[in-house]
Amino acid sequence: MRIGIGSDASGSELKSVVITHLREQGHDVVDYGYTPTSGADPEYSATYAREVAHAIRDETVERGVLICGTGIGISISANKVRGIRAAVCSEPFTARHTRENNGSQIIAFGSFVVGPAMATSIVDAFLGATFKGETDPEFVGRFNKIAAIEDEERAAPAAGN
Repeated sequence: MRIGIGSDASGSELKSVVITHLREQGHDVVDYGYTPTSGADPEYSATYAREVAHAIRDETVERGVLICGTGIGISISANKVRGIRAAVCSEPFTARHTRENNGSQIIAFGSFVVGPAMATSIVDAFLGATFKGETDPEFVGRFNKIAAIEDEERAAPAAGN
C-alpha cells in the first residue's frame, strides 16, 4: 500500500520510527515533511497535513498518517480539505474503528501521547481495517450523511473564535 506521512518538528522522530516500520512491512511510504533539513517551518503542521490530505484526494497515496504533539491540530488541518476524514487515535481500537465505520483515510496521533510501540500498533490496526461502507448498507448511509453535511456546510458562514 502507498502511504503518505507528515509531521511537524515535535512528531519528526516518531515519524521516522513509523516510516521504518511501514517500509519493513513492504509499504511504499511518501514523506511529505517535516524533516530537520527541509528548511520549512518546523511548527507549521497545517502545511504537512494539507500535503498528505491532497495526496489522498488526488489518489497519489491510499492512506495517510499525521503526527504532531497531540494529533489534534494536524488532524483539524487535514479535515479542512474537502472529502478528507482524519481522526485522532491514541490506541489501535479507535484506529481500526475509524477506518471500518467512518471511512477515515488519515489517522493522526501525538508524539507527546504515544510511544513508538503504540504508534506502530495504531498504524497496523488502521491499515489492516477495511471500510464497511463499501459493502454494508448501514455504513453507506452513515457515510452519505457525513458527505451531505460537508456539502451543505460549504456554503454556510464561518464560525468565529
